[in-house]
Order: sequence, then C-alpha cells, then structure tokens
Amino acid sequence: MKRTEIKRRPLADTVVATLEPDSKEYREHDGNNVYLRVRPDGKKSWQLRYKKADGKWSWIGLGSYPAVTGSAARQKATELRASTVEGSNPLATMRAKKAAELESASNTFEKLAREWYASKRKGWTNGTAVRTIGALELHVFPVFGTRSYREILPMEWMDFLRSMERKGIIEQTSRVRGMCREIYDLARVTGRATHNPLEGLHKFLQTKPAENYAHVSQQELPPLLRAIRSYPSAMDIRIGLHLLSMLACRPSEIREARWSEFDLKKALWTIPAERMKRRREHLVPLPHQAVTLLKELYVLTGSYQLLFPGRSDTTKARSNTVFL
Repeated sequence: MKRTEIKRRPLADTVVATLEPDSKEYREHDGNNVYLRVRPDGKKSWQLRYKKADGKWSWIGLGSYPAVTGSAARQKATELRASTVEGSNPLATMRAKKAAELESASNTFEKLAREWYASKRKGWTNGTAVRTIGALELHVFPVFGTRSYREILPMEWMDFLRSMERKGIIEQTSRVRGMCREIYDLARVTGRATHNPLEGLHKFLQTKPAENYAHVSQQELPPLLRAIRSYPSAMDIRIGLHLLSMLACRPSEIREARWSEFDLKKALWTIPAERMKRRREHLVPLPHQAVTLLKELYVLTGSYQLLFPGRSDTTKARSNTVFL
C-alpha cells in the first residue's frame, strides 16, 4: 500500500504491514503525536514526537516494527506521557526507567546467591559444593531466583520455608534457611542491604530432634568382632572393618586414606586438613593392634597410594558402600 492510499488513523495493522517505502525516509502520523517511520530499505519503527523544555520539537523511539505493534507503541507512548513530570524530558524519563529495570535485573536473588556460592566454594569439598548449589537450584531459585532480593519480605520467606516443612524435609529446610541467611549477610556486609529478612525465622520453624548415632553396646561388641574376623569377603575389607572398630573414625576417612598419611614407627596417622570436615589436620594415635593390621594390609596394597584402591581404577578409593 502506498502512503497516499491511507484513509484512517490510527493505522491498522494491515496498513502498517503493507505500507511501501519511498525513495526517501518518511513518517506517517498514527495519532496523538505517535508516528510510523518508514526507511527506503523498508524497515519500520515507531516514534513519539514531543516538545522539549526549550520549546523545540524532538523524537523518541518506541521500538521497531513488527517486534513492537501499533497498539504496543501507543501503549508505550501513553505510559511515557503519564510518567513524565510536566515540563520534563520524556527521553530522560525513559532512560531512568531503563536504568531502574537494569538495576533490578542485576539485583536478583539468584545472582546474589551465586556470588555467595563462588566466594564459599573454594573452602568446600566437591560433595558439599554440589549439595549446596543443588539445593538452591531445586528449592529456592524457582521461587525467588528472578526476584530482587531487596523486595522479598520476611513473611514470604516464612511461607516458603513452611511449604518445605510440609513436605517433611525438616533437615533440608534448616539447611536452606541457613544458606539463604548467609546469602543476605553477604549483601548486608557489602552495603547492598540494610537488614536480613531471614533473621529470627528459625524461632518459628520446626527443628528435627537430635538423634544419637547407632552404636554397639558392650554386650554386642564381642559378637561383632567375631563376625568381622569371619568376614567371608576380601582380606583388605576385613582389615578395614577391624580398623574402623579400633580407631572410631568415619568410614570415608579410612576408605580414602593414603599410605603417605601413616607413620607406623611412631604409630601415628595424620589425616590432612583437606579431608577433614572442619578443614583442620587431625592426628590419630595407633594402638599396636592397628599397626599390626596396617602392616598386614601393606602386603596387599602397599604398592598403591591408597590403602583401599578401587578394583577397576586403583587411583580412586573403593566404593563408599564397602564399609557400610
């Protein structure tokens, strides 16, 4: 359609879509100072004509067609006029709005949480890191990830955590609350927040009652030791079970132990800090029975770095189910 054939305004979508370009750029009035600009190459866009404070007329873009339809351009122009203080520049208003939107997008809870995760990650084991980011991605980000962390109210956090409680995952709820509280602490100490909306919520949430680890009674110990001595599987596993009963260490600590950690002459086992939960070196005195067992085990696996090397890959420890 040629511009001379236009009969009504605002411009209908069919008119905008079929309007032909000229050899020179032109603007076609849509109404209420909204114009459709048509370039010689056929590209079209919407513009608002406005008067500046000095009384001169100027233009402000409302978006390209067809990404922005006629109705959307008119709505943008209406909102821009409504949000503009009389006598001010609509361009400044639009730029301020875009700046506010950009700031809001950069202040999402997920972005803050990932910043916190990156700062803490270097001090964690791989397992802790995976569990932490996994919990945030599974539970928190789908609800609050795209929200500005400054706008999430304590009541919203309470409702969210109680919804987790109703699923029966009390311990996970407590961990998630602790993570999110630390995330807000990061914002607070870096001057990006003045309060922590999760502070004090634990007083009104359920807690999982403390449970003692399963243990062997004095009467059960002799039968257990006899069962270990008659363990029908590999000798190295039998020795490992004996060591566990003597040293009272975590199964993972003995399963992942390396020969370089042991000084059998001094009867001492030094577990390095990177393998300890609290990241501190741990010394374990070895009774003579443990030293005897370790010497027996050395005959079997002493040519490897690990006390209990894997069968298919000797650079990795045996399965974590081996001592359960």
